[in-house]
Amino acid sequence: MHSLLAERGVLVLDGGLATRLEDLGGDLGGGLWSARLLKDDPALIRRAHRDFFAAGADIAVSAAYQASVPAFTARGLSPAQARALIARSVELARQARDEHGGGLVAAGVGPYGAARADGSEYTGAYDLDEDGLAAWHRERWHLLAESGADLMACETIPSAAEARALARLLDETPHISAWVSFSCRDGERISDGTPLAECAAPLARHPRVLAVGVNCTPPRHIPDLLGRISGVPAVVYPNSGEEWDPRTRRWRGERDPVAFGAAARRWRAAGAALIGGCCRTTPEHIRQIRAHLD
Repeated sequence: MHSLLAERGVLVLDGGLATRLEDLGGDLGGGLWSARLLKDDPALIRRAHRDFFAAGADIAVSAAYQASVPAFTARGLSPAQARALIARSVELARQARDEHGGGLVAAGVGPYGAARADGSEYTGAYDLDEDGLAAWHRERWHLLAESGADLMACETIPSAAEARALARLLDETPHISAWVSFSCRDGERISDGTPLAECAAPLARHPRVLAVGVNCTPPRHIPDLLGRISGVPAVVYPNSGEEWDPRTRRWRGERDPVAFGAAARRWRAAGAALIGGCCRTTPEHIRQIRAHLD
C-alpha cells in the first residue's frame, strides 16, 4: 500500500458493502449481515466488489465483518466449512480486483461487538477484557492473515482494549500490515469514551500499522477527528450522513453522493490519505469521491 499511496498521494476505499448487496437484492437477515452471502450467494459479493472498483475504488474490504467460526458453526456449519468461508471473503474480493484489472484487497476484521449483534460495536460495552478479546479474534485473524489479502482492515473498533488486542495479533503475523479504524461518538472520542488521540498515538508507533482513523461515524465529526491523528496516514470512511432511528428502525435524512464527494476533498485537505464510505454509501458515492479528489 505504501508504494501505491506514494504514487497517488491519496487512495480511495470502497463504500458500504452491505448497502450495495441489499441494493442488488441480497438478503442480509439472520445475524450474519453480508457474511451470510459468503455461503448463500458468493457471486453477488464478487459483483458488489467489482462495482466499487469500477466506480474508482483502489481498495476493496472483504466481506468478513461479521464472519467468525463460532457464528458459522452456530448455524450448522462444520469448523472446516466456517474457516473456508472466512477465506472465501478475501478470494471473492481478489477475483473482483483481477476482473477489474488492479487494486488492493484488505481483509475485513470487524469488532467483537459485530459478532454479538447487540449494538456493542457502537458502544464498546464488552464482557471481555484485552486478553479475552485477543483470544476471541485470534483464529479469524490468522485465517485472514494467511488468505492472500494485501493488508488487514481492522474497522469499526469501538474499544481501546480491542485496539490493543488487535495490535498484539499483528505482532503474531509479521508478514502482513494493517490499518485500524475506530467508530466514534463525537469529534474527540471513540465509542467507549477513550480520546481518539490516546488510541492513535501507540498505533502510530507500530511499524506495521499503515494508517489509523475513523469509520461508521457521521461525516460531520470527521474534520475534528482528523485533527486527533498524527504520525501516521489517516483513513476515514464515514457513513452517508443519514441518521439511524432505532425507534422506527429507519434511516433519516438524505443520501447526497455529490456533497459526500465534495466533503472528501475537505477531508483530504485536513490530512486524510485513505478515503471511502461506510454504511449507506454506494458506488455513486465512491465515483464522486474519485471525481472530486482527481
